[in-house]
Amino acid sequence: MCAARLVIDPAFRVAPVRRRTFGCFVEHLGRCVYTGIHEPDHDTALEGGWRGDVLELVRELGVTVIRYPGGNFVSGYRWEDGIGQVDERPSRLDLAWHSMEPNTVGVDEFVAWCRLADVEPEMAINLGTRGVQEALDILEYTNVPSGSHFAELRRTNGADDPYRIKLWCLGNEMDGPWQIGHKTAEEYGRIAAEAGRAMRMIDPDLELVACGSSSRAMPTFGEWERIVLEESWDQVDMISAHAYYYEDESGDLASFLASAEDMDRFIDSVAATADAVGAARKSDKVIGISFDEWNVWYQQRAESRPPSGDDWPVAPVLLEDTYNVADAVVVGNLLISLLRHSDRVFSANLAQLVNVIAPIMTAPGGAAWKQTTFHPFALTAAHAKGEVLRVALDSPMVSTAKFGEVPALDAVATHDDESGETVVFVVNRSTADELEVEVAVREGAGTLVEAVTYSHDDPYWQASADDQSVAPEANESAKLDDGVLTVTLPKVSWTMVRLGR
Repeated sequence: MCAARLVIDPAFRVAPVRRRTFGCFVEHLGRCVYTGIHEPDHDTALEGGWRGDVLELVRELGVTVIRYPGGNFVSGYRWEDGIGQVDERPSRLDLAWHSMEPNTVGVDEFVAWCRLADVEPEMAINLGTRGVQEALDILEYTNVPSGSHFAELRRTNGADDPYRIKLWCLGNEMDGPWQIGHKTAEEYGRIAAEAGRAMRMIDPDLELVACGSSSRAMPTFGEWERIVLEESWDQVDMISAHAYYYEDESGDLASFLASAEDMDRFIDSVAATADAVGAARKSDKVIGISFDEWNVWYQQRAESRPPSGDDWPVAPVLLEDTYNVADAVVVGNLLISLLRHSDRVFSANLAQLVNVIAPIMTAPGGAAWKQTTFHPFALTAAHAKGEVLRVALDSPMVSTAKFGEVPALDAVATHDDESGETVVFVVNRSTADELEVEVAVREGAGTLVEAVTYSHDDPYWQASADDQSVAPEANESAKLDDGVLTVTLPKVSWTMVRLGR
């Protein structure tokens, strides 16, 4: 057993816990929408065709904001196809995922579902095949109370009151050659600026997200962000970041467990680039980061390959990864990274919500169940409140092929002044050793409220509809004595400890 030490002081604050950190993503991709959140013939279906069992799990997951409708899908999307009488809506080819989109669910249905789920809608607009006018049209439809053409069309379609959507993505992954309407940084920065400027003429209080690099590995990374922000600085509030992680085919579990090292560097690099642009402009404005796609995704697997040829199915099985315990530990660690960067990460979205690389799975006409990754997300969303604290960490190191020597222990803490609760989120990234952790809490730790750990002897154990047997369990090793917490962390594990006054 190895030893590690943390020091936590409620005075050492990073930033408030941002509730938008716990966002998710619903794209018209595979079975995320159809037989995911929407299945009118399901036994649990509510008015509107929404799966009631999925809604219950979404509420338990603690999701706060949902990005919609893409993703790659949005770059070929005509939003007008998804309004009005459902039986009169056209079916369209979805070029991004080689599927048929029936447009049964569109903007009105999505907002109605968000209200049922008690989440904030985040809308992405098509700057791939479309542009400024279409951005203005959908904004008019969703946010203008009455009087104009699209506002009255919304009212005709049954929504008298405007939706007042505040958070908007100006396109998606426009740096990617795979993207419909792919653009250079100069081309995209210009259209993002023009769309943003025009949209603010309707509502100056919108929060707008420009497309950053779709991966830190992109050859244009860094330079893309610089050019885009130089063009759109005055119009945008955030720039996006996307990252997906997986254990490669060599079985390099150690590097995979250290994936948060890459996320840390990604965030720091984007923040530095944004600050450099601001300095050159002599601007005090702080550009936030919207980490609006992140997750574990095994892109090399067969289920990530879309149909081809004349096969254009509705809601095919796509990207339906089955997650294991190690995947869940990585997801928990990525949340630690997002939280400790709350001073710059203003919003984040786990991609995606249901079936498609998701914490929730469904069987058409059957059950809905939790994947392993559900657990760290739900517990972090439920208990990370108040202020993010900067922790001092002393940990043994582990060797990784991708990142070199990294700490076996990674951690973040939050403190809520109102309740007096301090919560510590930790992972043991070692594949070989338990960690005995000592946590010195300098103020306010009078009681041990709860300690739970998610782990398994087999880090490759997977949940299924028939087997939910591995769940977070009480960590009986946790002890609090005179402000010092001690807890033993199993290898490849995620742990949450709650301390009260």
